[in-house]
Amino acid sequence: MKVCTMLTLVLLCIPGCLAQHLAAQYDRALADSLGADEYGMKTYMLVILKTGTNRTTDEKVLDSLFRGHMANINHLAQIGKLFVAGPFGNNDGNYRGIFIFDVKTRQEAQALLQSDPTIRANIFQAEVLEWYGSAALPTYLKVHERIEKQKY
Repeated sequence: MKVCTMLTLVLLCIPGCLAQHLAAQYDRALADSLGADEYGMKTYMLVILKTGTNRTTDEKVLDSLFRGHMANINHLAQIGKLFVAGPFGNNDGNYRGIFIFDVKTRQEAQALLQSDPTIRANIFQAEVLEWYGSAALPTYLKVHERIEKQKY
């Protein structure tokens, strides 16, 4: 009986201790600076790049467009508008890659997409979706810069 009572008391204390531990870790200034809601989340614009209708095979044209594409990605990351970008592997859906933009509207995302030469040339088509994710997402770029040997 004493063991059951003791176990019950311990189990009743765990949620309170856990809540105190989590509350002690919460950094309101950081959450506010990242635009986090009460769950530590915020809304971004997720862009799915798909193969466009321009099927040019001219290597000089493609090289120029993709150099511009990579330069644009780096520029958008530097100005704090793009937090994630990367290609997909081979797939049956003509999916080529993703972007995650830190903007509030689809219209803002569409405007940023027009700065990409591969999209303007219709090498890629873009689908823009609202995405709810961790407000800490921008902090990962600082770590990435420390592990990246070479920029595109």
